Amino acid sequence: MVRGVFDSVASRYDVMNDVMSVGLHRVWKAYTIAVSGVREGQRVLDIAAGTGDLTRAFARKVGPQGCVVHTDINEAMLRTGRDRLIDEGLALPTVICDAEKLPFPEAHFDIVSVAFGLRNMTHKDQALREMCRVLRPGGKLLVLEFSRVAKPLEKIYDWYSFSVLPKMGKMITGDAESYRYLAESIRMHPGQQELKALMKESGFGHVDVHNLSAGVVALHVGLKC
Repeated sequence: MVRGVFDSVASRYDVMNDVMSVGLHRVWKAYTIAVSGVREGQRVLDIAAGTGDLTRAFARKVGPQGCVVHTDINEAMLRTGRDRLIDEGLALPTVICDAEKLPFPEAHFDIVSVAFGLRNMTHKDQALREMCRVLRPGGKLLVLEFSRVAKPLEKIYDWYSFSVLPKMGKMITGDAESYRYLAESIRMHPGQQELKALMKESGFGHVDVHNLSAGVVALHVGLKC
């Protein structure tokens, strides 16, 4: 089902992101890169990387001596992202893979990132354990995801998510149902403290939570000890 959703919206995904977040997704991603502390020469795995916003930003930070792997389970999204990266002169490893069964060795990466993808994973605990497995000791996992908005904003946020968002999706991508799924998946995703606990149970020794835009989005930063 998730594959079908992203097959449908891949070509207009970036435009829709700009519209539905009023451009804020760019700020959230820039903040994620800053918090990552990524340095030249490091190895980075970008999971559910789709059209490659974080992949591109990481690649510019690690330089020619580093390596950023661009992955997604959805071929249409991955193809769109790969084409964008190549157009910008970035020829990076691009891999179709399931985050619950990562095809990489243990302790291989300095940083693993997943932006707006964890909520679409069926077994989040298994995916988080896999992310922990492929990180070296001292490595960081960055999970940027929609979360629980501050209580005073809950009603207006729900109205926007379930009434406005599908209509915008219909106008821009021709697909209202995929954006109705988006709103439902956000509601079902664990909140800030629940996800922090799940990350700790999955092997991360320390987890920080950064609420962004009143909790519309949260960045969870897990450290593999």
